[in-house]
Amino acid sequence: MYEDYWNLKARPFENTAIPAFYYPAESAQGTLLKLRYAVENRRGAALLTGGEGLGKTLLAQLLLEQLPEPFTPKVHVVFPYMPADQLLAYIVRELVGVEQSATSTIADSVQAIRRGLRENTRAGNHAVLVIDEAHLVADFNALETLRLLTNLETDGMLDMTLLLVGQTEILPALKRTPAFETRLAVKCMVKALTADETASYVLHRLTTAGARREIFTPEALERLHQITNGAPRRINRLCDLALLIAFAEEQSVISAEQIEAVHEELVAVSTD
Repeated sequence: MYEDYWNLKARPFENTAIPAFYYPAESAQGTLLKLRYAVENRRGAALLTGGEGLGKTLLAQLLLEQLPEPFTPKVHVVFPYMPADQLLAYIVRELVGVEQSATSTIADSVQAIRRGLRENTRAGNHAVLVIDEAHLVADFNALETLRLLTNLETDGMLDMTLLLVGQTEILPALKRTPAFETRLAVKCMVKALTADETASYVLHRLTTAGARREIFTPEALERLHQITNGAPRRINRLCDLALLIAFAEEQSVISAEQIEAVHEELVAVSTD
């Protein structure tokens, strides 16, 4: 809607995991390095956690894209909130390409995964299973079954690396299952952006979208960080709305006052 007005080739602040818009903040880069270590050294499991809207899903997708060819198949489960038997049946289908029948048990699914992963390992490959929104895995049986999958090995090599990605609510659940926590080769927590990183993040996304001039003033970027606390999802929402309103009002740049006004009128909605 506003792309032509700002001379942009795309909307720069979409809340989708588009790798081209990835900004290599220090915390994110360190996290990717640790996760690659866990996978490429064929460790059993790893954890990626952090608050809401900090870009965990994007980091998981980038990790899968950056892994060398032998790390396959790569499965990304984005909604694991289901009973253990259904979750395992879904993983079987995505991981080893076997459709389970309605009467299949958890044991049947584990056996299907074991057979498929054994063939995969002997072919020189290593599977990667990402469970996104892992804090939603409230079923203890599902969590315990996922842990058991990290024990599968062939000829002395682990068949798969499991990456749990979720909000910090997952940490108490893992503490209640110490056998799982000891399988975690690395534990990473994504941090919010600093004030300087927030400004660089916005500039990076605008430049990637085709911007060739200043759109947000330095004061606007400073106020943006104060309001969003450096959370990328909040930054995206507020910047997108600011671009829209400034376009409607035919403004040439976006000021701190405009950021504040957009936040108060369109984001900080109150019933009073």
